[in-house]
Order: sequence, then C-alpha cells, then structure tokens
Amino acid sequence: MPTNGPQHKGLSKWTHRFKTMVRYRLLFLTSAPIFLTLIALIGITIYWSIHYTWQNALLDVSERLGVANNSVTLLQQKQSNYVRAFADSYDFRIRINQGILQDELQKWVTEQKKRYALDFLSFQRVNSMENKFRFMDLTKRESFFDVLNKEELERLDPELAKRAEVPILADGGMEARGLVSRTVIPVHSQTNDLIGFLDGGLLLNNSTVLVDQIRDLIYLSDNDRLRPVGTLTVFLDDLRVSTNVPLDSEHRLGRAIGTRVSAEVYNQVLSKGEQWVDRAYVYDAWYITAYQPIKDQYDNVIGMLYTGYLMWPFVKAYMTNIAEISLITIMLLLVSGVMVYRGSYDLFRPIERIHKVVKQVQQGKEKRIGPLGLDADHELAQLARQFDDMLDALEERKIELKNSAAQLECKVQERTASLREKTQDLELHIQLLNQTRDKLVVHEKLAALGELTAGIAHEINNPTAVILGNVELIHFELGDDASRVQEEIDAIHAQIDRIRNITRSLLQYSRQGGVQDEITWQHVNPIIDESITLVKTGTKKRDVEFVTDLQAQTSVEINRHHLLQILVNLQMNAIHAMNGKGTLTVVSEDWIDEGEVKGAAIHVIDEGCGIKPENLNRIFSPFYTTKREGTGLGLSVSQSILSQTGGELKAESEWGKGSKFSIYLPKKAELILEVTNIA
Repeated sequence: MPTNGPQHKGLSKWTHRFKTMVRYRLLFLTSAPIFLTLIALIGITIYWSIHYTWQNALLDVSERLGVANNSVTLLQQKQSNYVRAFADSYDFRIRINQGILQDELQKWVTEQKKRYALDFLSFQRVNSMENKFRFMDLTKRESFFDVLNKEELERLDPELAKRAEVPILADGGMEARGLVSRTVIPVHSQTNDLIGFLDGGLLLNNSTVLVDQIRDLIYLSDNDRLRPVGTLTVFLDDLRVSTNVPLDSEHRLGRAIGTRVSAEVYNQVLSKGEQWVDRAYVYDAWYITAYQPIKDQYDNVIGMLYTGYLMWPFVKAYMTNIAEISLITIMLLLVSGVMVYRGSYDLFRPIERIHKVVKQVQQGKEKRIGPLGLDADHELAQLARQFDDMLDALEERKIELKNSAAQLECKVQERTASLREKTQDLELHIQLLNQTRDKLVVHEKLAALGELTAGIAHEINNPTAVILGNVELIHFELGDDASRVQEEIDAIHAQIDRIRNITRSLLQYSRQGGVQDEITWQHVNPIIDESITLVKTGTKKRDVEFVTDLQAQTSVEINRHHLLQILVNLQMNAIHAMNGKGTLTVVSEDWIDEGEVKGAAIHVIDEGCGIKPENLNRIFSPFYTTKREGTGLGLSVSQSILSQTGGELKAESEWGKGSKFSIYLPKKAELILEVTNIA
C-alpha cells in the first residue's frame, strides 16, 4: 500500500514532534496516565453497565411475566366466582327444581353468559354414569386452561367456533381449535345429590381486550418508559391467538395474530416446558422477552404466555447514555489537554525561541535571540546572551573571510580572463578547419564521381544507341512477323529507357541539382510489381521467397524510373544482407499522419544480418559501405532522389534479426526538402 498519503504524512509530522520537541513529550508524559485511567474507567463502566443493565432488563421482563401470570390467575378466580355465583343464584335453582326440559334450560343458561362476563356457559345434567365420570374428571381443578376442537366449541355455543378461527399468516391455513379458560363446577340438589355440571369460561382466541387489559396491568404507570412498546401474547401451541404485538413494529400498526414463535423459544418452552427469559425475534423485530408454558389440568403444555418489549428503544436509550458519558469525558480530556498545553507553551517558549534563531542562523539569516522577558539571572537568559555573543563573533570572522575571498577572486579572474579568450579563439579555429576539411573531402569525392559518372554514361549510352538502332532494324526487317516478338522488343525499349534514366540520374546526383526528370502521378503498386519482377530475374539461382502486401490506394507525384531504381536497389541490398536465402517482404500502404492521408508508404523488410546501431546513422553517407564490391552510393543516391520530391527514406534495424527500409512519398511533389533518417 502507498505510504505517502496525507494521513501518513500527518502522522509522521506529529511523531517527529513528539521525538524532537520537549513540549510535546512533556504533554504526553503528563497526559498519558490521565487518558489511560479515564479510558480504563470508561471501559469498566461500559462493561458493568452492559452486564448489569442487561441483567436488570431480563429481571424486569421476568417480573412482568410473573405479574401477567398472576393477572391471569386472578381472572380465572374471578371467572370461577362468576360461575359459582350463577350456580347459587335463585333463578337457576328455581328452574332446576321445577324440572324444566334440558333444551329449554340450556337455552336460558346460555343467555345468562353476558350477564356474568363469560364467553360460554352451559349446564349438563348427569343422566348416566359415563357422563358423571367425564365431568368429575374435569373438576380436578375448578378453573383451568383447555383446548377445544371445533365440534366441542359448537356444542358449547355455535358462535364460539366462528370466533375461535385464527387465519395462519405463514401458509394461509386456518386454526379452528380454541384455547379457553374453563371453569367446571358440580351442581347438587337440596338433598346433596349430584344433578349436573355448570361449564363456563372465556375464549382466548382473538381476545384482544383481554391481552390489552393484562398489558395495561403489567405496564401500569403512565411514566413507564416501556409502556409504548410493551406487549403481551397468548399462544395456542406456537401460534399467536391473542396478542398486541404489532405487524409493523416501527409504526406500531396491526396485530400479529396468526404468526408463530421462533424455533429457539419453541424448543425450550413447548418442547422442554421451561421458561425463556432472553432476547428473541418476535415476528419482525428483536424484543426482550419472557415466555412460560400454559398447561392444562393434566399438566400438558398446550400453549405459552408471553410478555416483552422492543429491544431497540432500550438499546437506543442505553447508547445515548454511553455517548453522553463519553462526550463529557472527552470534553474534560480536551480541556485538561489544552490547559497542560498552554502551561507547557509558557514554560518552553524561550527554548523554542532559541531553537528558532539557531535554525534561521543555519539558513544564513542575521538573527539574534535578544531579551526573553525573564529574570537576568535566569539560566535561559544567560544562555541566550552567551549565544548572541558567539553569533556576533562568528559574524565578524565571516566578514573577514568574505573580504579575503573577494580579493582572491579578483586576482583569479584577471589571470584566467586572457586564457579563456585564447581558448575560445582556438576552439573556433579548430571547428572551422574541421568544417573546411569535410567540405573539401565531399567536393573531391563528388568531383571524382562526376568525372566517373560522365565517362560511364558516355560509354553506356553509345552501346545503348547501337542496341536501339539494331532493334529498330530487326523490327523493320521482320515486318509483319515482328508481332511475334513484339513483347520482347517492347521490353528491350523499356530497359533501354531505364538505362538512359539511370545514367541521367547519376549525372544529376554528381551535378548536385540538375534538371529533374519528368514527374507524373503514379500508383506505387505496379512499380513495386515491376521491381520485384526485375529482381527475381536477376536472382533466380538464389533461394529467396518474395512476399507482398500491397494495400496502398493513394496516387503520388513521382518519377517512375527513379522509384523503380530505388526499389531495385533496396531489394538487392536486402538479398545481399540475407546471403541469397530467406524471405523478402514488400508492403505498401497509405501514409496516414494524425488522421490525414499524406501519401503512400513502401516498406522493404528482410531477414538478414541487420545493421549495428553505431552504423545505422552512417548508411546514407556517400561512399559508406560494408561490402568489398560496393561503392557506397546506392542509399545515398536513393535518398537524394527522394528528397528532391519531398519524400523520405528511413531505416530501422535490429542487429542479427533483419532490417526494414521505409519510403514515404507525398501526394504532391515539393521542391528540395531536408532528408532525415530515423534509427
């Protein structure tokens, strides 16, 4: 990772200060124990707060569950008193003794349920031993919880079965059973004979009033901070059949009737029959909860009683308290740190002033410490005076040394001025001599070349004229039969023209700027094909493979014979570099520079020995060659010809792998341009 970021630089800066400045080290040594002690106290306080606050929260919810359980017990006792009061009522006793028919009596008894705040009330006569034993079995406890199926609920009251239905939200099913708080008491005659049984109680399914009443009892005070989020639930098995747990805990909307308890609570409370006092996920949020099993008269777990409250408001209040304590502590630390810093600043200000003056003197500035505002006998004041005296003495020595150095510098300048002038004159003369020598050598070579070229051209042109005359004579003598060899005659004429153009080009080069041959618009691809044909004819005995990729589409202004001569020269050089064996590649393409088509480009690529880097810049010089039989004029002449029309000849090479010569031809021929080569 990079280590030169702003944070790293800032850290390095403060680390350097603590290492080098006494004030910061003193501040650290005095403040570090205080900081560490306060941080430790904060950590211990937070740990104790978390531990004891959480334990208190669990104890609180457990106690509230106990209050809820007592409230349920009181409601069952109240229910039992209502049923017993009905059994002892005058109206009921009169109808029992009158021997009213069972259906009529049952109808009247059912009508009395609302009067006694019951959801169901029925009377069953004992008309058989089986019926007697069945009801006697139900009177082990006077009031108890029980689960009734749909048929049993309909027998007690047809409307009771409909009220007991709870839609299950998870799978869309329906819970038809009912969880009831039931009171069954025997009814005796005046002779103490068992007549029958009264069966009354409350249906807990969808009983929102009951859970709200119990919640208001266990979260009693209006100032109770947990009241807005306190909840109570009655479960049938693991299904909430009566609850004030909201479907949306954030906005306190709806009731989560028909939802199920979490798997952890199910295993501990319903499976093991134990209490749960801990946090639990209640439908859509975390709550601090307490659960206890609800058992029937046979001590079977048939449901659960739950109370709890949202965990987030509790945690939020707790975190707010911790943040307030931390903020106060940090404020105290900052205030104490500032006080220590200011005290250390007043103590070490004189030392820092001395240090600042020392650094300025090191930078060459004329500074003194001066008065520090301390007592004259103070150690730092005496040190400052001694240091100023020392600086004054050093300044006097420095002035003396400067004067001596100035005098010496004047003498040296006087002695060396004449020598420097003579040296410059000598260097200029040597440079002029070298330039003159180079020009003389070039002129001598060009003069010799001109003389040699003129003789060669004369000697070549004479046989060429004879050949041309004989060809014309043969054509005349053959007459109509000349058509059979017309192609060969035309080839002879073309090559004679080429010979003349070559001799004329040599004469132009030797004359340094003669009259140019005719320049016309040409496509470079046919000229490349013709050059390859000529080279192949002269290298039939050599194992050279020619590869072409001619993609150029742009026409250029060029002398056809000059370009043909240059291409043949470059290809012959490539074949010699490959020792007559290898692949010779010729490529043409449009010359595009910065998105603009400037002309055509031709590349001749070989697989030869290449050119050494130190020789690459010399290959275009006249008479430079690495071949014994070479004249050193091929590349020089080619470059000279191209430069006259604005073209360029460039060379690239890697020693031991091959070379690449590139010809760049502008669309519009220009006057003589400067020729450059790129290694």
